Amino acid sequence: MTTHHPAPPPPTASGAPTTRPTPAPVPIPIPIPIPGTGTGTGTGTGTGTVPGTGRVPAPGTGRAPSHHGELLQGHFADAGGRPRAALVTLPVAEPGTLAVYTPRPGTPPDAITVTPAGRTKAVRAARLAVAACAARTGRPAHGGALRLTGTVPLGLGLGSSTSDVLATVRAVADAHGVRLDPAATARLAVRAEGASDPLMLDGRPVLFAQREGEVLDVLGPALPPLLVVGCLLGGGAPVDTLALPVPAPTGADLRACARLLDGLRRAVADQDAALLGRVATASARRAQRVLRQSEFETVAAVARRTGAVGVQIAHSGCAAGVLYDPAAPDAAARAAAGRRALAAHAVPYTRTFTAGGPNPLA
Repeated sequence: MTTHHPAPPPPTASGAPTTRPTPAPVPIPIPIPIPGTGTGTGTGTGTGTVPGTGRVPAPGTGRAPSHHGELLQGHFADAGGRPRAALVTLPVAEPGTLAVYTPRPGTPPDAITVTPAGRTKAVRAARLAVAACAARTGRPAHGGALRLTGTVPLGLGLGSSTSDVLATVRAVADAHGVRLDPAATARLAVRAEGASDPLMLDGRPVLFAQREGEVLDVLGPALPPLLVVGCLLGGGAPVDTLALPVPAPTGADLRACARLLDGLRRAVADQDAALLGRVATASARRAQRVLRQSEFETVAAVARRTGAVGVQIAHSGCAAGVLYDPAAPDAAARAAAGRRALAAHAVPYTRTFTAGGPNPLA
């Protein structure tokens, strides 16, 4: 078992821990062997109502988790040396989204309504999923009614839109009696959103190219267990993720990200929460070149003073987490001290939760 807060290795000029050079990640096709992809509850019959039969269409249901931002995000050279924007998320089981999709046979395939109104990405996902299911089954495509319920906060960088989109795709597939594998689901999610989080992979730590919906690297079976004290930067104001600048990566950026990725691989292999915390902190600090969150260094100081292993942030939002090793004998007391310190600095606290481990979304 690693100690709770060992001295970090000497930092590089980029702030990353010193690690051995690693080769470029090699794309790994999906689906990858991940149990429980959660395409729905199995309530859909796959037949709908055939005109003239009088049969009532059976609704389909789909569920999706969310995440608490990222542990690592940046640009990584692929096997061909091409820079790829990619990330490793911190998945959580709750909050999540439940989608119920009821087909309306006889209506145009683009005639899809959504409740609550305004979830335009979910509507796009439903239309794409209807077309994909019709192509798979050979049956005509129809419109339908989509209802979303859930508690994932919007605009904080917690994967609210991907959670909506994934639950929607699963619900539509369930209503059509179709099982879509993670690769197909990822492609639909990227088409619906423009970029997607890897929630369709149900918690396994992967380096995910969010704009292509492609797994670049599988880091291992599970993240080390973590105790997370969540908070909000920027006063909790939502972030327009599409308005954030995306600077072109330099060679130095690619080398720094490769070192961080190597460190995260080792943290997963050794189940080393302390190393994971150092990698997440270095990645979050690099992101401040774009995000410029005035409270970040305050939160990082809180982490150091209360015996945390590090800090992680939502790179496209205002959520952040102070990371503790739950194996430390006084982990709960350290987390409580972290909450008090955040309050003393007027940093909004959200919740304390566990993440990682062998069943992160159980």
